Amino acid sequence: MATTEDRIDELVPRDALKTLSPGRDKRTTFGIGLIKGLAVTLRHMLKPAITIQYPDEIDELPARSRGVIALKEENCTVCMLCARECPDWCIYIEGHKEARESVAGKRAKKFNVLDRFAIDYALCMYCGICVEVCPYDALFWGQEDNYSEHDVLQLTHEKETLNQWMYNVPPPVELELGAMGPEVKPLPAAAPAAEAAPAPAKEGA
Repeated sequence: MATTEDRIDELVPRDALKTLSPGRDKRTTFGIGLIKGLAVTLRHMLKPAITIQYPDEIDELPARSRGVIALKEENCTVCMLCARECPDWCIYIEGHKEARESVAGKRAKKFNVLDRFAIDYALCMYCGICVEVCPYDALFWGQEDNYSEHDVLQLTHEKETLNQWMYNVPPPVELELGAMGPEVKPLPAAAPAAEAAPAPAKEGA
């Protein structure tokens, strides 16, 4: 079965092109460059395209691709560890403290409330240090790749947008054959209930 290149060679024989331009010193023949260009175009015209027509066509990203950093807001404790470790200082966190209601006579405890969590993607270099150091699993790599803006000042995305990107976070990759997962420690056994002290004897009984 004749291939496309064979058909093109029949139309434009390569030997004929060599005879028309045997060396660099003889470039006076008009139209040789045009014929060569058309031959190259014909060779590639009928081949399947390697690239895709983005954004009309969107290809699936690899499982370990680094798109954006997504935020699981309910896991963030405003510890600021990610912002401190970020080498670009592109993470902005604001929060305040609130006191919980006391339960069963216990003292009310204070906890941090997240007010703002934003990442400036004009500065971020996608190193992933913030994801690695987060002790509460609040940051993940998401596969969102359509977050470009017309203005560089609008590349600072707030927590609402970062939280929406959680829907594009892929599931964790399965462990390789023979690999060991994290050790899960068993819960300590419940302490036995203390025996009730005997009631004091009544006088004159």
